[in-house]
Amino acid sequence: MKRNPRKVKWTKAYRALAGKDLTDDAVFAMERKRNVPEKYDRALVAKSVAAMKRADELRVARAARHHETRMRGARAREAVAERAALEAGLHLVKAPGVVAAERAAAEKVAAEPVKGGGR
Repeated sequence: MKRNPRKVKWTKAYRALAGKDLTDDAVFAMERKRNVPEKYDRALVAKSVAAMKRADELRVARAARHHETRMRGARAREAVAERAALEAGLHLVKAPGVVAAERAAAEKVAAEPVKGGGR
């Protein structure tokens, strides 16, 4: 069965289109494989090693920044979801007698007339 790779969530095309991967990063373009032989030059090798270390630092920093922007607000959403799950399953944590007593007390307070409502 043929599928459009931009719509299949596990493909690189989808992740690039949805902004989930750093595919357009300049460091990746620099790190591509090249099959051209070079003459050995000690200074060039030293500069290349230094550039590779710097490129690695940049790649790690950009990946961390990308993750931070993607996860911005995730903790708050997670906390809201956890709170809702806790409130939905609160009856599993509290004893049934306590829940019934709290419910009866709340109904009693709601049913009482308001005192001092006159002039």
